[in-house]
Amino acid sequence: MVRLPLTAKELEQGKTLGSILRRARGKRTILDVALEAGLSPETLRKIETGRVATPAFSTIAAVAAVLNLSLDEIWSSINLQATIDAAPPHAKQLAHR
Repeated sequence: MVRLPLTAKELEQGKTLGSILRRARGKRTILDVALEAGLSPETLRKIETGRVATPAFSTIAAVAAVLNLSLDEIWSSINLQATIDAAPPHAKQLAHR
């Protein structure tokens, strides 16, 4: 099966997801969170840096559970960032105040 290239939107959502997880991880190490979620540290590192833009649902669910994030919160944050990114420049300035 051939995997289609990711769209610009999917790539941006992947970066946003990674940023959300990185912030939620706080001072915990990648190793600590990854092992608790049942992942390799390298997988979590790739997700946090946006190099894996579309991780499996079960992967995100496991990391979210470890970080006490709801999947609804993650999805809402990703969509909010996409809305801000699509807004005209003057609206973006207002959103970041």
